[in-house]
Amino acid sequence: MGNPAKHKLTKKVLKQVGTAIHDFQMIEEGDRVMVAVSGGKDSWCMLYLLELLQRRAPVSFELLAVHLDQGEPYAPVAEIEAALAAQNVPFQVMHRDLYSIVETKLKPGQTRCSLCSRLRRGSLYNIAEQLGCTKIALGHHRDDLIETLLLNQFFAGRISSMPPRLTSDDGRNVVIRPLAYSAESDLLELSKIIDYPVFSCISCDTIEGQRKRVKRLLAELEDELPGVKQSLLRSLSQVRPSQLMDKTIWSFGLQDETSDPDISITTDSCCSSAPSTTKSPRTRPEVEV
Repeated sequence: MGNPAKHKLTKKVLKQVGTAIHDFQMIEEGDRVMVAVSGGKDSWCMLYLLELLQRRAPVSFELLAVHLDQGEPYAPVAEIEAALAAQNVPFQVMHRDLYSIVETKLKPGQTRCSLCSRLRRGSLYNIAEQLGCTKIALGHHRDDLIETLLLNQFFAGRISSMPPRLTSDDGRNVVIRPLAYSAESDLLELSKIIDYPVFSCISCDTIEGQRKRVKRLLAELEDELPGVKQSLLRSLSQVRPSQLMDKTIWSFGLQDETSDPDISITTDSCCSSAPSTTKSPRTRPEVEV
């Protein structure tokens, strides 16, 4: 197949990654980026692409690949460690017994993934601080972002997704998602081109949950309406607060200096055609990772 770096698809996805990093200022001069490598196709592609960018970027930054061994008895930790050792990026395998905690805390009917992901996120935050890393790179791609958008709308009743760059609530960590513009189908093909060993999460693959339902729905829509996924991604950067219903980010003229808070507003007055000219600051609500 020749040099994977010269492949047309590699160039395409690399450009997307570079654009995402630039658009959201993901990597800056002197950064030490912890690349979270699970062993799946997305994290391997991310590591490969970031290494390519590191050689060409106008800023100097370090990469440190980190695999979190969660203590799962079926996880191929030794194989992933051997694969990391074959790369040109420094790496660490960090051991945390999250599996036992999940097994103890898991409630009937609760999916393993939700609890596992929260524990893993907290561990990665602590590990990044321990290793002196300024950024944590996660392998979430375009499809993850739009699936999360629909999942939150369908099942949580809110409009939110995974931001390309996020500062943790305590300000200690900055999470970045360099694959935010990249399609999962492209990453699947790229993983075959770079030929890294891919180890899927057995626990996640055996769960037929809400995310897989949304993934199937999106696949059907994309077949019927090509470009719908890209349109959904674009919608995340074209938010119109005044066209929604969240009074915490848009006042709708419901209260001002002369308004009486004791006077209730009827349904008819809420639906009046006169647009509000009073705007509140366009602050961004909190978004979960």
